[in-house]
Amino acid sequence: MGVRFISAGESHGEQLICIVEGLPAGLKVSSEFINAELKRRQGGYGRGDRMKIESDKIIFASGIRFGETIGSPITLIVKNRDWKNWTKKMSAEGKPCGEKVTNARPGHADLTGALKYSRADIRDILERSSARETTMRVAAGAICKIFLRECGLEISSKVLDEEKIKSRIDEAKAAGDTVGGIFEVTIKGAPLGLGSHTQWDKKLDAKFAAAFMSIQAVKGVEIGDAFSNAQKFGSEVHDEIFVDKEKNFFRKTNRAGGIEGGMSNGEPIIIRAAMKPIPTLMKPLRSVDIETRLPVTASKERSDTCAIWAAAVVGEAMAAIVMADALTEKFGGDALRDTLNNLKNYRARVGSNATKIFDELRSFFYAGMK
Repeated sequence: MGVRFISAGESHGEQLICIVEGLPAGLKVSSEFINAELKRRQGGYGRGDRMKIESDKIIFASGIRFGETIGSPITLIVKNRDWKNWTKKMSAEGKPCGEKVTNARPGHADLTGALKYSRADIRDILERSSARETTMRVAAGAICKIFLRECGLEISSKVLDEEKIKSRIDEAKAAGDTVGGIFEVTIKGAPLGLGSHTQWDKKLDAKFAAAFMSIQAVKGVEIGDAFSNAQKFGSEVHDEIFVDKEKNFFRKTNRAGGIEGGMSNGEPIIIRAAMKPIPTLMKPLRSVDIETRLPVTASKERSDTCAIWAAAVVGEAMAAIVMADALTEKFGGDALRDTLNNLKNYRARVGSNATKIFDELRSFFYAGMK
């Protein structure tokens, strides 16, 4: 078992909670770094008014002592400042806080969730399905990022067609509409051989796809140039293999996005995700009241015009969690020093010893031809 996490809490509940399990002991953890990551999640062009209310700060409740992991489950807490407003009878807009919601929003978890869990108030669904939940993913991912840096890995992200999207956001905001976008996450420094070809649930790209598809409003994921590759000939797609002066393997292209056969191949891992427009519109779509079954317009919650920059930060966090899981699964180590030692030895075997490996493979290949 590698790294895993579970979160709890609602959008307007008193607090959000996350438990991270499987990270080795001896990892120095910085609350300043985690808080900076949480702030990044709250930024970006097109964010809504809630970001002016919440200023997320992490609280360590277990698993960390004197700024260092001790091997036991790590409990992280973020208090919801906006929760205090919901304890009052009336909001600033003069509406009852926590008032019952029965008008389902198309494109949201509202209707299906209310029917599945037999809830008469859609707020029981939307408070958890809200993207506010990703706060704890970013907190968990931040700790995993610290671990990855110790292992020599770096994760970054960007929004594709950034300037074009900004102009679309301005247009959508004026019209009471929303827009989506595409973000890209890049992981550098990953050793080859993470993940496995041997079972469907061990494939690294499958784990990334599941992690990214779990992010609210993400409806499509690709590794490398997957979608454009589908329109090309094989000779235009596959990354040719070469050997350098030290007999180490390398590729001049990376159309596969750093993963082949469900395993990392030593090249940068590149993942892209497509985010649909946010379902909450200031000019709501037509819907139905779940209580009266009569036609209505969908409910309005405080919302963003676009959250693609925030989604990119969440994507980084999910990528960090997947990579931390893959690294601890392969290199083990209850203590960080053991994990790093195992990783160092493995890198030496598949790196500087590449000549020996290549000769062994070549001898095996020619022996089979005799």
